[in-house]
Amino acid sequence: LDLDIDWSDVFKHAQAVSKTNPFWNELSASNPFVHDIAASNRNENNKYLSVLKEKPYLFSAVSSNRDSLASSGDELDIDCLLRRTSARRSGRSKSVSDFLDIVDNQKFNLHKIAPQKTIASDMTWLQNDLKAYKRAWLSHRQLTRSCLDLEAMSHSPGWAQTQATDIHVVCKLNHEGGSVQLPDSDINVHVPVGHVSPGEFQEVGLKAILNPPSLFNNELSSTISPLIELTLSNLNTKEAIFLEVKVAAKVKNDPLSQVMSDIVCFMSLNKEGPFKKLENCYTYQDTIQVKLSKLSHVMYAVIVVQANKIQPPATNVWDYVHRTVSVGIYGPKYIHPSFTAVFAVFGHNYIPGKLTVCDIKKGGKNMPPVVFQLWGKHTFLLEKPQDLNISLVSCDPDFEVKMEDQSKNIKGEELKTGEMVRQQFLFSMLGCREMHFFVFLVQIKILKSKQVTQFHVTTPDPAPKLSGIINRPKRLQDRKEIKSAPLLLIPTVKYPKFQDKTLSVNTYGVALKTVLRQNKIDYLLEYFKGDTIALLGEDKVKAIGQTKVKEWYVGVLRRKVGLVHCKNIKVISKEQAMDTADSVLTTKNLVEQIALPFKKLTYIYSVVLSTVSESVYDWRALAEALGYSHMSLDDFDEAHADKESERIAHVVKKMKEDCHANKKKRLFLYDLIVALLKIDCQGLVARLTQDTIVLTSAVKLGKYWRELAEKLARLTKQQIEAYEVPHQGKNGTVALEMMWKPAYDFLYTWAAHYGDSYRDVLQDLQSSLDKMKNPVTKQWRELTGTLILVNCMDVLRANAFSKMEEE
Repeated sequence: LDLDIDWSDVFKHAQAVSKTNPFWNELSASNPFVHDIAASNRNENNKYLSVLKEKPYLFSAVSSNRDSLASSGDELDIDCLLRRTSARRSGRSKSVSDFLDIVDNQKFNLHKIAPQKTIASDMTWLQNDLKAYKRAWLSHRQLTRSCLDLEAMSHSPGWAQTQATDIHVVCKLNHEGGSVQLPDSDINVHVPVGHVSPGEFQEVGLKAILNPPSLFNNELSSTISPLIELTLSNLNTKEAIFLEVKVAAKVKNDPLSQVMSDIVCFMSLNKEGPFKKLENCYTYQDTIQVKLSKLSHVMYAVIVVQANKIQPPATNVWDYVHRTVSVGIYGPKYIHPSFTAVFAVFGHNYIPGKLTVCDIKKGGKNMPPVVFQLWGKHTFLLEKPQDLNISLVSCDPDFEVKMEDQSKNIKGEELKTGEMVRQQFLFSMLGCREMHFFVFLVQIKILKSKQVTQFHVTTPDPAPKLSGIINRPKRLQDRKEIKSAPLLLIPTVKYPKFQDKTLSVNTYGVALKTVLRQNKIDYLLEYFKGDTIALLGEDKVKAIGQTKVKEWYVGVLRRKVGLVHCKNIKVISKEQAMDTADSVLTTKNLVEQIALPFKKLTYIYSVVLSTVSESVYDWRALAEALGYSHMSLDDFDEAHADKESERIAHVVKKMKEDCHANKKKRLFLYDLIVALLKIDCQGLVARLTQDTIVLTSAVKLGKYWRELAEKLARLTKQQIEAYEVPHQGKNGTVALEMMWKPAYDFLYTWAAHYGDSYRDVLQDLQSSLDKMKNPVTKQWRELTGTLILVNCMDVLRANAFSKMEEE
């Protein structure tokens, strides 16, 4: 509940502020029981403004130009906090959260929001009902104080941050209606125009309960959303409202799954039930919209995938759907020499920003409930409830995971319950080195298959030294002194150094015939009978040649990398090769050639920028690879110097500007991919490759995406129309120039089912495009070029980066 209200106008006739307490002005500002608030010396610029913005954080953004944060429920101004205090008061009398948040302010700026189509969060109704405000304030304080333990805080600052962990939103709407979105989620309530009469108001509340009802998780059904609590203040309504939820499953496209299962919504007036199935539901891909006609003050909804019956070989409802599982990595607000990270698995898409953990142990003793912050999240495809093995590995030699915590298992039966499942991992620092943030790898293995999902997580900064803050002079002379404190510059990941040297090749091929083409085809080699071609691996690529689909090896001849037809060469070993002079290539030339497709691929700059800034952890390494070795910290302004991700973004933006100024010599995406390959960011390159290929394929296909959809996923006409409906114009059809949008929606959804198997995505897409009546791949060969890229990554890594250096 947002209680950021300026009460200065309400208590106009309040008494003067007590002069005996130097903290009175600010500490009393959020307490409705103290009637001296009106005299607190606030200027107009310090008022909190709550705005409602449609995306991405609808109804939850707070805009203010105050420099202080409210982490413990009291509004603390840094000037007031560090003002002269009584000699009898120790640092212990203040909340540790308050001290830590002071330093945290140097990284946290509340930017003013310029909303487009926003609705003001009207809280004037509370000003007219002081008792209601008192009750709400007390409830909020009770919840936050329940997380506090002074003894625990004195030993481990940063563990017990006194913040409410229930994420919910309340908004007041008039007769014009609007939309309410739960922060950090895909849960929305749409209130139409005329829902209430002019002059009346509807107060809408949304809350997500992480563990859905257990009665829906069995062989025939499974919950795919959290339990959603919806509250309404006014039942004198004229129009229904709509609940829209993005769920964690999509029914498979085969006829049996479509007939045997369905995604439905159940509603109840009580949290425990009984629940009733609603009929007015519309499902589009992984999103369901429910019309709520019979309204109540409090309602509970849950989305469920349900099967009519299980028909062999299916064993439960999971066999009829593509099911995604979400994981979140949580930890303390600040890291310490020894800290616990929590791995949490959710059976739905909602991953809360904070998580209360009640079973933390430290020194053999139970800790009080601890509020953990979300450090990182990931989503992957899980076809059925299976046993998972979770391992966390530090990428920094200064930190390690406790031996018994390095690998833990989660049983498939636990996933089947639909409830949140947690595992704890204890990290510790080695030696007495200086604390710094670092990166660790999270790896998820499905025990009964070879499928592996992994992602990296960056920890927050270490806790600032409290003594340096508590023992400061009693009067803060210069606030900028804290804000400009030098940041720790220890890199989280050491990137290997790229070595330009001749490729070491173990397999060659001797041409059995001469192949010269009148019409040159990109990425296909030409050769004479008897030529010795270096083969970059024994994996084969399936792609269309001049007319037919064939199998190819990736080879090198006369300093050119391309494909050679498997039937046209005889494979020999390195020892058997006679003359290899024409098949010599350096690692630098290899990188420059395999990145060539990116000169012609379509990309979205903002997506590339955010992806790179989130995935690269050393701006110096990237800058050097891009040719900016002369760059130093002095080249960054204050806006880009706080976080590593901001520095990375600044480097990428500079490169974009240079490419725009010199289009003939530099191409943004090509230069970026070359640089990423030179610092061995192959996982990031694979992700960017898949994203750009999906987008470019959609643009190239246009209206012919329907034919591809039938071949790739056997979509029916009705399903194809469902993809096109959101993009139809006023005449009920999709314009030709807009046809790439449904094509992209389809390809993106299809590719997501492969998880991290990017090679399979590219190869299956190539094969399907080749089989079309008029294959677009006959003229557009960049997809074939990216297949060469992904098949050369292992060779590049083995030759361009020293194994001794990595060790």
